[in-house]
Amino acid sequence: MLTTFDLRATDDPQDYLHRTVQTLVEGGIVAVPTESTYGLIAHALNPSGVAQLSEIWETQKNKLREHAGLSTLPNAETSDLPVTPSLLVSSVEASQDYLTDPSPLGSRLARRCWPGPLQLEKKVTPNTGSLAECLCGGALSLVQDTSGRIAFRVIAQRVVEGIHRFLQGPLVFLDLAEPDGKPIHSAEHARIYLQDSVPLLLDDGPTRYGGRPTRVNVEKNLYQILHEGVIEEAAMNQFVKPVVVLVCTGNTCRSPMAETLLREQLNKKFGREDLVRVLSAGVAAGNGFGASSQAVEVMGHRGLDLTGHSSQPLDDEIIKVADVILTMTRGHRSAILAAWPELDSRVQTLRRDGGDISDPVGMPVEVYESCANQIDGELSAWIDELDDDFFPSNAGER
Repeated sequence: MLTTFDLRATDDPQDYLHRTVQTLVEGGIVAVPTESTYGLIAHALNPSGVAQLSEIWETQKNKLREHAGLSTLPNAETSDLPVTPSLLVSSVEASQDYLTDPSPLGSRLARRCWPGPLQLEKKVTPNTGSLAECLCGGALSLVQDTSGRIAFRVIAQRVVEGIHRFLQGPLVFLDLAEPDGKPIHSAEHARIYLQDSVPLLLDDGPTRYGGRPTRVNVEKNLYQILHEGVIEEAAMNQFVKPVVVLVCTGNTCRSPMAETLLREQLNKKFGREDLVRVLSAGVAAGNGFGASSQAVEVMGHRGLDLTGHSSQPLDDEIIKVADVILTMTRGHRSAILAAWPELDSRVQTLRRDGGDISDPVGMPVEVYESCANQIDGELSAWIDELDDDFFPSNAGER
């Protein structure tokens, strides 16, 4: 008998969450909403729940394959299907215990798209300390394909977030889908689909997006959209781009010149400047100020246009997307780490020897020219030092 808990009908869903966690711990499976679809969860450390979820997946998989004309290909990979089971972890930070050898591209997507409707699929190297190797018997085989690729999710939905708070360890998750791949995005639809095959359904109304998560495979600096869902191809092409931020004090002299010079160097090296998103900001900048007249003049001598620059302060929004932050001085780096200490590995001084790029503010054009030459040389060395995996080699290609 399927019991439904309507979380919208109570001001305190804690009791429902406790009963949900008890069901999972005792080896049951539960139907829950996500930001994109309704799906099933089982405790990844409980063999009984995992076995039940595996049986449901086999039935759903066979129907999906039959509808897609794949029933005569018994060895077809799950990448041929719109949905597949995934390992559900509580946060981006928790995923690092499983993705012990993440690529810059994989880390970038996780940071920008999680929690959210992204299913990130990546090979996990054996014997590297990944917690995936500690899953109960059938859980690993359920979320891993024959090539060693594991599907991961971090879901943005209050119900699932609440379950994670009360239950230690990962969950195994399966998006519910009709044989034609149509996602199930309401509790009523899930109830009809499941009938009495599971004991408990949590109803939190229609899902936010009403579509499947986007399945993306990442291998080093290559990514492949296996099945497009809520995150469309155009958005994904932006999410995979590295973001480099140049930082000075007021964002009117050094960092605007560095931003312009880096774009020019990228264009010369790769034949396109849009492979990387380049920004500049200031640790004590105001909004909307133009570059200094000397900086505009010096860039003009190089055939570069700085007249459209508008200053901005370094803030949480920029920090969240930044892959590399290059500061003009040690003081700028210290100020950033004082506010965001978790960024230690992503913030470096532009000078690779740890020195400072002196502020030319108020000085003659010749001083700005010397400053620009120094910045240009340091940027060239940084581009050469960046690992090939830093740049997605197939960005924008499909």
